[in-house]
Amino acid sequence: MGMGLDYPITEICLLVQDVDRSIAFYEKIGFRLQRRGDSFASFNAAGMPLAVWGGSYVAEHVGFPAADPEKPVHKVMTALRVANADIVRSIYEEIGAAGIATLSPPRTYEEWNAYCFYFSDPDGNAWEVYAWEKDGPDGIRNSTWIERP
Repeated sequence: MGMGLDYPITEICLLVQDVDRSIAFYEKIGFRLQRRGDSFASFNAAGMPLAVWGGSYVAEHVGFPAADPEKPVHKVMTALRVANADIVRSIYEEIGAAGIATLSPPRTYEEWNAYCFYFSDPDGNAWEVYAWEKDGPDGIRNSTWIERP
């Protein structure tokens, strides 16, 4: 038995400082609000639900500290793989039209054989939008398959 092989990851939950601010942000980039609680919101998303939890609520009820709002640090990056570079560019343009600053514009990253751009939400949670270049993950430099998916 192994957690990673026996149980699928069922959703991504981000700890945020302001749930309402996060709802506005994620709706702006196309997520549809599915459920709302006092310190919680979940969104419909293709493939896997996305949830945001108030960090201070989690700290109070679960016991581990929330992130410092004065020092956002990228500790998690959520990736969205799309079919090709044209779609990456299209999403980049949509993000910009929505008034969201990006961390880097779309470009080819030869070392991981992908065409990507990056942005973050108001709490500093990083997002990557990418498409594989020719050879897909087999073209990643300095990597070896241990077990094929």
